[in-house]
Amino acid sequence: MNQKTIIYGKNPLKEAIKAKRKIEKVYLSSNDQSITNLLQKEKIKYVVINTKEMTNKFGPATQGVVAEVEPYRYQTLENVLAKTKDKLPFLVMLDGLEDPHNFGAIIRSAEACGIDGIIIPKNRSVGLNATVVKVSTGAIEYVDIIEVTNLVRTLEDLKSKGFWIIGADMDGPTDFREQDYQMPIVLVIGSEGKGISRLVKETCDFLVNIPMYGQVNSLNASVSAGILFYEVVRKRVTK
Repeated sequence: MNQKTIIYGKNPLKEAIKAKRKIEKVYLSSNDQSITNLLQKEKIKYVVINTKEMTNKFGPATQGVVAEVEPYRYQTLENVLAKTKDKLPFLVMLDGLEDPHNFGAIIRSAEACGIDGIIIPKNRSVGLNATVVKVSTGAIEYVDIIEVTNLVRTLEDLKSKGFWIIGADMDGPTDFREQDYQMPIVLVIGSEGKGISRLVKETCDFLVNIPMYGQVNSLNASVSAGILFYEVVRKRVTK
């Protein structure tokens, strides 16, 4: 990752400040009192530039707030697992997800559901870029992201540690509402067009589907993820 990461929007900036992330500089397109008061209180450098200059420099989708911050660091699987030793772990794996908007939305849902970490492949997948950070609306500050070189080997390693692997698959034999989640799990979400790759699917212990009742036969990856996340949490909380 680069030495600096660019983040856009008020909420991502506020959450970065709240999480004590080092902020190099902030650009504002208006003298927003609530933001400038916060920046002055935290002794963060900022400049106010006109909207045209902001758009020319950073593009149109900034909400008038842009910040240069220290890069978001990937976590190690070992460190994430160490945090879960006194609870029932819930990890997510994203297999080949390429849309940063989906990734950001998944991070946001994951944080809301208290998920312990999200595993992504180093190659052929979207990483932690500015769009992901913006769409997560600050949730990225509270969700551990683990980057690995081989998904199958990682799943096998997690299996050896007592995890069960549940894949989301439109042709899966089990309705997601009928699946047991009272165990350490890794929930695998596939890419937008191809779903879960063959080798990863073969490594799964269970494959679950989300029934469709309308004319379309599939859901956006982030929508599917949110439905599944909440079902896991609902079943764990109500039992």
